[in-house]
Amino acid sequence: MDPLRETPSGRPRARAFGVPFDGTPGANNAITDVAGLEVGYSTLIEGDAVRTGVTAILPRGRAAMATPCWSGIFSLNGNGEMTGSHWIEETGTCELAVTITNTHAVGVARDATIKWAARNLSFGDGMDWGLPVAAETFDGHLNDINGFHVTEEHVFAAIESARGGPVEEGSVGGGTGMICYGFKGGSGTASRAAGGFTLGAFVQANFGRPRELTVAGVPVGRQLEGGFDYGAGTGSIIVVLACDAPLLPHQLKRLARRAGLGIGRSGATAHHGSGDIFLALSTANKTALEAASGVAKADFLPDESLDFLFEAAIQAVDEAILNALFANTEMTGRNGHVIAALPRERVVELLAAAGRLAG
Repeated sequence: MDPLRETPSGRPRARAFGVPFDGTPGANNAITDVAGLEVGYSTLIEGDAVRTGVTAILPRGRAAMATPCWSGIFSLNGNGEMTGSHWIEETGTCELAVTITNTHAVGVARDATIKWAARNLSFGDGMDWGLPVAAETFDGHLNDINGFHVTEEHVFAAIESARGGPVEEGSVGGGTGMICYGFKGGSGTASRAAGGFTLGAFVQANFGRPRELTVAGVPVGRQLEGGFDYGAGTGSIIVVLACDAPLLPHQLKRLARRAGLGIGRSGATAHHGSGDIFLALSTANKTALEAASGVAKADFLPDESLDFLFEAAIQAVDEAILNALFANTEMTGRNGHVIAALPRERVVELLAAAGRLAG
């Protein structure tokens, strides 16, 4: 398997079709290229109407879930939810697992993460407590979202299945029932090696209208057929950016903002009804974040030298979204609704006509 071109199950990624990308990917072109970070899924495809799941991202892996990471959060458009945001704004840290699921299961994901930690970790002094990050996008077109099929056991399974290495993409985990630019969307990832550090992006892509889709600068969506159009104002995307560069909370908030520029490369405009919410975190400075008293010391990059990370974030987010589309297949769900896969061969034709295929 070439992890740059295919997923662990053999699904083709965007690079397999000659889509050109700037920057240098990490070994797996995945958020797990950040050392120690793990991703796990619980995927629910049952009967005619259950098309949902849970994604768990463990920034420091299960072994160090109790150690927080410096982080920053940014909402490009706020019709969505990411729990723990007030604590991130207050302290610049996030803790435990980051989970992503459907809109009506975000509370289950949050609570189950705390229950898993209470059973498996010592993550506080005295009365243990936590404010984990749980985020969501809406999968109700394909999924029986009001059937409340996601349970705490599914969250536990996502956390316990988390691993490093290549990451599956498409209709898996929280991305199972999602739609992106009118075609089957969902979970996608990419990474960049830059300046001696690694930055990875993970997206749950459920946004955009078909006519907006842009690939490698080519407005292909205007010439594609078969896309489903919710209409203006519908759809969301969650982005998690992780890096091993030593960054402070205000710098990570700046990094999180750049996710919006990565999304814009594929054509979306953050519609009024869209929940476009981004989290950026750093796995550096673990010792400083474990300190409970005295003077803690931390490394950080000067603000003036962050441009290479901003660029890497934009590149990785753009590629992660396209990977979620290219690695996908058609899905039939609730009420017989059918969402087509991206017509990849037609996209290749349009890129070739524009002289934009990679050599």
